[in-house]
Amino acid sequence: MARIAGVDIPPQKRVVIALTYIHGIGNTTAGKIVKNANIDGTKRTKDLSEEEVGRLRQVIDRLASAKDILIEGDLRREVAVNIKRLTEIGSYRGMRHRRGLPVRGQRTRTNARSRRGPKRAVAGKKKVKAGK
Repeated sequence: MARIAGVDIPPQKRVVIALTYIHGIGNTTAGKIVKNANIDGTKRTKDLSEEEVGRLRQVIDRLASAKDILIEGDLRREVAVNIKRLTEIGSYRGMRHRRGLPVRGQRTRTNARSRRGPKRAVAGKKKVKAGK
């Protein structure tokens, strides 16, 4: 199993798809990386030679050191700093982050369960039976 940028790349997937398991690398960037490393994108990760894995690492390191892309820890740190800045200045988006609500204008009357967590039961009035 190849390990690139501190992430174990899945061996059964195509190289282009496997690179997207690295935080900060999407489909387009993965395609550029494979092209720069002169590797066939349809090849499976388990079929890569050590030399090809080394070339992939080298291309990714070169892009990361040139600040063309942010990956893994650096990207996570920058996102966390941005969110912290928003909460500290008291912006609307920062308040939504602090309360654990959707930040980008989604509705919250229904849905938003992934952001708000599972439903909680609310104690209500007991129903009175209509009758004699």
